[in-house]
Amino acid sequence: MTVLSIGECMAELAPTATQGEYRLGFAGDTFNTAWYLRQIAPEMPVGYLSAVGDDPLSADLLAFMDAAGLDRSSVLQVAGKAVGLYLISLSPGERSFAYWRGQSAARGLADDETALAQAMDQAQLIYFSGITLAILNEAGRARLLAAIAAARAQGKTVVFDPNLRPALWSAPDAMTRTVMQAAAHSDIVLPSFEDEARWFSDGSVQATAARYADQGAGIVVVKNGAGDVYHQSPDGSGIVPVPPVPALVDTTAAGDSFNAGFLAGHLRGQGINDSIAGACAVAARVVQSPGALVTLTRPAHRAAI
Repeated sequence: MTVLSIGECMAELAPTATQGEYRLGFAGDTFNTAWYLRQIAPEMPVGYLSAVGDDPLSADLLAFMDAAGLDRSSVLQVAGKAVGLYLISLSPGERSFAYWRGQSAARGLADDETALAQAMDQAQLIYFSGITLAILNEAGRARLLAAIAAARAQGKTVVFDPNLRPALWSAPDAMTRTVMQAAAHSDIVLPSFEDEARWFSDGSVQATAARYADQGAGIVVVKNGAGDVYHQSPDGSGIVPVPPVPALVDTTAAGDSFNAGFLAGHLRGQGINDSIAGACAVAARVVQSPGALVTLTRPAHRAAI
């Protein structure tokens, strides 16, 4: 496979237009990125590394992965476990979430060192996030980071989205410390400035980029909501304007879809400015529709990538 995305895909209960009714779907930050990448760049093999249970909902998730064209050979099935679940509450343009993760099999996605190494050996690019790390116990985090470090030493490209979610961590300092450890093993880091400013006290997008570059990341792309995207690499730094969005409907997967657009451009050998511009086009399309997973049907949209 070309890309291996690592993390948790959960069952999603999303409200419909009818009061009190919900629609069942599947989503999760690194899964969303993998799903969008398959749409944007169907020529690229994309695999997902996770774990599911042996219940009917887990079977539905595996079938959903198959339908999306994702390689699920690195998805472990764990007896007695299930898929995590979350329920969405909506306010204009934004969502809030209630989670049920206690029996999620994905918490054990890094339990098998041999399986981790085998999956990464088949990939050209490895993508993971702060949420991937947050759902694991300390031993699991150590195993995953060790496997990622070994893969990077073998020449694999490692991409990391810090995706700071303090509610998933025992304490904010555990989150920030682990995120910086992960960044030290990464070639590309894709942070979001709003979160970075809050939890790392960064005063500017430049400060965020410099902190991750100092940790060893070669390319840092700082997302900034509707603001300009800032990037820093050995070739220099710059900004890419974000075109205005006519109608903001749902920002849930804005960052996940941006990451997919950027990775598609990067893997196709495009320059960083063009890759970011394509990523912005993807995210703009996604936030104008409800839900985490939006079918990208506009031909001009694919051409932008």
